[in-house]
Amino acid sequence: MLIRPWWRKLTISSDPIVIIGGGAGGLELATKLGKYFRKTKQKVILIDQNRKHVWKPLLHEVASGSLDADIDCVDYLSHGARNGFLFQLGVVDGLNRESKHVLLKQLNDQDGALIFPARQVKYSLLVFALGSVTNDFNTLGAKEYCTFLDTCENAERFHTELLNAFLRLKGDDTRSSLNIAIIGGGATGVELAAEIVKTSELLKNYGYDHLSKKSLDIHIVEAGPRILAALPERIAQSAQQELEALGITVNTNTAVTEVTPNSVITKDGREIASSITVWAAGIKGPDFMQAIGGLESAKNNQLLVNPFLQTPLDTDIFALGDCASCTTLKGIKVPPRAQAAHQMASTVFTNIIAKLALKPLVAYEYIDYGSLVSLSSYTAVGSLMGNINQRSMFIEGKLARLVYIGLYRMHQVTLFGVLKTLLIVLVGRVNRALRPNLKLH
Repeated sequence: MLIRPWWRKLTISSDPIVIIGGGAGGLELATKLGKYFRKTKQKVILIDQNRKHVWKPLLHEVASGSLDADIDCVDYLSHGARNGFLFQLGVVDGLNRESKHVLLKQLNDQDGALIFPARQVKYSLLVFALGSVTNDFNTLGAKEYCTFLDTCENAERFHTELLNAFLRLKGDDTRSSLNIAIIGGGATGVELAAEIVKTSELLKNYGYDHLSKKSLDIHIVEAGPRILAALPERIAQSAQQELEALGITVNTNTAVTEVTPNSVITKDGREIASSITVWAAGIKGPDFMQAIGGLESAKNNQLLVNPFLQTPLDTDIFALGDCASCTTLKGIKVPPRAQAAHQMASTVFTNIIAKLALKPLVAYEYIDYGSLVSLSSYTAVGSLMGNINQRSMFIEGKLARLVYIGLYRMHQVTLFGVLKTLLIVLVGRVNRALRPNLKLH
């Protein structure tokens, strides 16, 4: 339930509040604002280049086929109609701060036919919530020969490529294994590697009798001294032990200098065979965000924001999530995590209402609730309550897996409420009984 302590005194604008990007933070913010202003004349518009939302931490499950995006996605148009905001499909092309317009590119269909000409969207307040894209650091061959798991479409494309590769392996007696290289030992790379092993095991139930752990040669290639560098070392060590038990090779202190169609070449001269290569190392803001509209941005294209999550040069513009470079009043550099985007969305919501009510804004404070990594259904490892007395509680196994799933349920509760989330969970259990355990197309 949304409380309206100042709604009778709000400065309602004839121009909409515009949110660019429907990721975890952007969609949560649009949902809250849409509900809040539903009975007023204030419009809220969400703009995204995709028609559907999938929680980004689950894209590795879409890529492996353990999650069906067609079932588990949120349709922006439908969700907006239910929650009081409007949705527009579009790709940002620029920003005119003087006239307060967001510039959108011409929109074409898959065959190149025109859907919408280039257009402008007027705003009263603007929020950038675009998330991040993969940073390949201009590595030779990366763009041409790597898959990047930063969108649902890319994850679905990888899933099709993976299924085709398993089919080729089944029909080619000269090949004994499928070589896969995952560049980057962060959460995405680690979780994807485990999910691929699980996919190969599930495919045995559907006629792929030739598959086994020996059929897969998966390499995680990490430039740093250990995987999961952003997490406590104990979690990283536990995760690496689990990965190696699954037959996955973990290469640390191994920088990649070039990617070819069939291999990954490392700085020390090694060549790691790879029929499928995934780049999961490093993130940055979308390239068009660099100094967009004359705003200040970091080298990785993140917009610089003050502790209130406003851009310093224009306080009518906010930024949150991975596309925002934020240092809190306590000097904490906010990491690019889903929990940070969720917290930022709540702060921006509060500050937008406060701004319209001419009330003081509140500073964003990052709260670290810990970190979790799920290794498919095998296990999960992580730490909880990392901000309490500077201590964290290490958890693993089924408990960690339940907490990991709980994070996604919290995101769903924010979007749909408790009752509908419970119904979604129930439908999910029914689907597991009626549908294949793996997406097979």
